[in-house]
Amino acid sequence: MVDDIQQALVQTCLFYWQENVKKTEYCFTLLSEQQVWQQYNTVSNSIGNLVLHLCGNISQYILATLGAQGFQRNRNAEFEQKPQLSKAALLKQLNAVLEAAVQIANNCSSDCLLKNYSVQIYEMSGIAILVHVTEHFSYHTGQIALLTKQMTGKDLGFYAFLT
Repeated sequence: MVDDIQQALVQTCLFYWQENVKKTEYCFTLLSEQQVWQQYNTVSNSIGNLVLHLCGNISQYILATLGAQGFQRNRNAEFEQKPQLSKAALLKQLNAVLEAAVQIANNCSSDCLLKNYSVQIYEMSGIAILVHVTEHFSYHTGQIALLTKQMTGKDLGFYAFLT
């Protein structure tokens, strides 16, 4: 039963990660290169910066912490970078980070998920790390969707199939 619960937790997180990637990719189809890097004001993030931030967060929490891979994060740089990467490069980076994270999550043992880790300023279990990455990814995907709606004036239709 523990293995079933563990498998269900991991697969649920992976499902939402993939849903968030699909939503982000769809938003990118509606946006120009310039719009991806557009900021409404100095305290707002561009979609490009949000994607870089997601890559940094997933890399730190999943690849470096759960996967024990070397990674030096410069969190501030995720928000400082300006239009240097194309939409295609941003999505390629996000997909590469996610592909590695999916492999690590799929290979996490019960011990890995129950173990406590130090990450950023927190002490958290492997389970908490998976949940954090999922909610963090969803939070910023919502921001990407809102910014896309504001820039394009289009309904994204993520749930159109429900009507």
